Amino acid sequence: MPQQPATPDTVVYVSNAGGPEIFCLSMNRGTGDMTVFDKVSIPGADKPSPTSMPMAFSPDRRRLYVALRSEPFTVATFTIDGASGKLAHLGSTPLDASMAYTTIDKTGKWLLCASYPGAELTINAIDAQGQVKAPPVQIIKDHPKAHCVILDASNRHAYCSVLEQDVILQFQFDPASGQVTPSNPPSVKTKPGAGPRHMALHPNGKFLYLITETTATIGTYAVDPANGTLRELQFVEMLAPGVLKEQPAAADLHVTPGGHFLYGSERKSSTLVGYRIDPAKGTLSLIGRVPTETTPRGFAIDAMGKYLLSVGLDSNHMTVYSIRPGAGNLDPVKQHAMGKQPNWIEIVDLKPW
Repeated sequence: MPQQPATPDTVVYVSNAGGPEIFCLSMNRGTGDMTVFDKVSIPGADKPSPTSMPMAFSPDRRRLYVALRSEPFTVATFTIDGASGKLAHLGSTPLDASMAYTTIDKTGKWLLCASYPGAELTINAIDAQGQVKAPPVQIIKDHPKAHCVILDASNRHAYCSVLEQDVILQFQFDPASGQVTPSNPPSVKTKPGAGPRHMALHPNGKFLYLITETTATIGTYAVDPANGTLRELQFVEMLAPGVLKEQPAAADLHVTPGGHFLYGSERKSSTLVGYRIDPAKGTLSLIGRVPTETTPRGFAIDAMGKYLLSVGLDSNHMTVYSIRPGAGNLDPVKQHAMGKQPNWIEIVDLKPW
């Protein structure tokens, strides 16, 4: 296996669902090139058809949490070496169900999870050593195909998208107790059958974006600064009319750190779609569409908004794109072989830019 630089500036972690294992790569910030320097197995993933995903960082980005969506449903905690970026397994903890999405709150004391098959939102405590504790301190049931849970920058408001119910749940979050309570109103509805999936907040905290899986649209919501509740502003189509003869399967979305651009992925057409964000209104205007890896379930953007990394669940590769400054167009840099069914990417900077 190639040797990574003694002190890499940036490290990329790719979860390969079919391995299951995590690829650890050093990234050259100047060129966007990648070098795999380690492959880490996930303890407990020794059952038939294992599936590793999703992943989440602790707030200080010195621990990585990786959930197993196959039995046994667990979350593995890894410490990140601050000099090399290598992972060391700290421990694994049972989860209540198979989790589609995980989020660590801003204090690093709580793990929030959304369970697609379990129809629930769960919250587990995290101890001072970074280990997740069981059982959950709170379970919110009866939300079939719960797909994503995120927290705002204030750590006071939580949002959970529920695909089957076509809603975004809105909560007030108490970081002292780890408990959530419904906001007023407790949810906002999407169009029937839209299939709300992943969400992303604008860096200024004023806007929330939602990608809908079964209709391939992206919605913009204004965030009330006082109570965190959402108000719909806009929905845009991801794909040109007539591109697909079947139901789409939109997957992931991310906003660049500077808040200038938003990108979404659609799996059936294997496409990345870019939008320019209006700085005052938060609304979206199309930049363009780019073919990408087959079945782009997940992608990520680096901390400076310089590169976008896209993995293909069915191509077993990752393509790195440079994000054109000021314009937002995606220019391919290089393709890299990954493991089996790569699906989730997290990026950590070990040195400041």
